Amino acid sequence: MIGRDSQADGRVGVLTIERPERRNAVDTQSCVELEDGLRSFVAEGVRVVVLTGAGGHFCAGADLQGVEDSDFRGALRSLLDALVSVPVPVLAAVSGAALGAGTQLAVACDLRVAAADARFGIPAAKLGLMVDHWTVQRLARLAGFGPAQGMLLAAEEVSGEQALSLGLVHRLGGLDDALAWADSMASKLAPLTMAGHKLALTRLEAAADDPSVDEAVRRAWGSEDLAEGMAAFRERRTPRFQGR
Repeated sequence: MIGRDSQADGRVGVLTIERPERRNAVDTQSCVELEDGLRSFVAEGVRVVVLTGAGGHFCAGADLQGVEDSDFRGALRSLLDALVSVPVPVLAAVSGAALGAGTQLAVACDLRVAAADARFGIPAAKLGLMVDHWTVQRLARLAGFGPAQGMLLAAEEVSGEQALSLGLVHRLGGLDDALAWADSMASKLAPLTMAGHKLALTRLEAAADDPSVDEAVRRAWGSEDLAEGMAAFRERRTPRFQGR
């Protein structure tokens, strides 16, 4: 379920992931609803959008009950593309877990405010799956190549404080701080300038298609290791990966 609210006389739109029983893990429906809500805000003339999560967590990742569904991967990819391409700044207000798809959502946003003890990470290697090339590129650009290596290859997590020092997060704070920043931007800054600068920044990092990376993604998602990783997660045991 997705919460949708307007603030600051309609200048700021707030999208809230409301699945606290799953620590706001997203499924296909969540991704579709988030994209619909985002595009509706833009159509209504909102100047800044804030994306957050209910119940103390931003987003604990993909709901693993449906992660192997190709519809989910398509819906997530479409949502990430929308966050990057809409002509208004999108600000992530992060608390608690922002893991896997949660980190993907956060880095797809233009600005990030996080609690000091928020947790960012890509635990894909623990399950045998793989994130796409765009996510790897975006994370490396924002957090730096070395930290991205740790997060992607060793499944390391970084706190909000660490993320601030890396440049992955712009400010430390809670939802109120994020809303105050969004309100200031929406009330004091020129919409066309923000839209133009967002477009220019996005064009700087356009990812080239790489068939070898695409093939690596297909291999991971079709592997026996992925099936083993998912089974181990459900059974609460350490996976026994075989590399096939």
